[in-house]
Amino acid sequence: MRKSTNLTWHNSTITKHDRQSLNGHKSCVLWFTGLSGSGKSTLANAVDHALHHKHCKSYVLDGDNIRHGLNKDLSFKKEDRQENIRRIGEVAKLFVDSGLIVTTAFISPFREDRETVRRMFPDHEFIEVFVDCPIDVCEGRDPKGLYKKARNGEIPNFTGISSPYEAPARPEITIRTDELSISQSVDKIISYLQTKKIL
Repeated sequence: MRKSTNLTWHNSTITKHDRQSLNGHKSCVLWFTGLSGSGKSTLANAVDHALHHKHCKSYVLDGDNIRHGLNKDLSFKKEDRQENIRRIGEVAKLFVDSGLIVTTAFISPFREDRETVRRMFPDHEFIEVFVDCPIDVCEGRDPKGLYKKARNGEIPNFTGISSPYEAPARPEITIRTDELSISQSVDKIISYLQTKKIL
């Protein structure tokens, strides 16, 4: 497909800084990455809940929800997974520009793809949160029954079983969900945001 070259970026009259000032906090993306069953969605929503109670403007982008709409045309082959993450990065960038703190819950298994998204953002606006949980614990939880299906060969290209997961080399935050409670995990993330003066 040929891309149009007759495009011009239009700057908004109201800037990201204006929106942040109105909200009383800075904006950023908390990019949760980890194996299926590690607790990404649960934790992303718990952080969103905590931010809401602090009167912060926030929103959760969840992997399954996005694949129901925006990315429903994509498979789980590597090239489609890459496009899935690229699109989410662009959407997250728009949310951050709007002044929100956006939490994203995607396996995003490949370092290269996560680094591509990181480069879309200024320094300190992309916060990688590695939801670190041993695969045997994730598989023991198996809230959607996906590991069982993957083991039975019903799901091809399943991360951790038939497709690799590349753990972050230097995430801003690491959360061991097999060791910390949800409350402790949320506190750790909120504390980081406060330390970095985002809140």
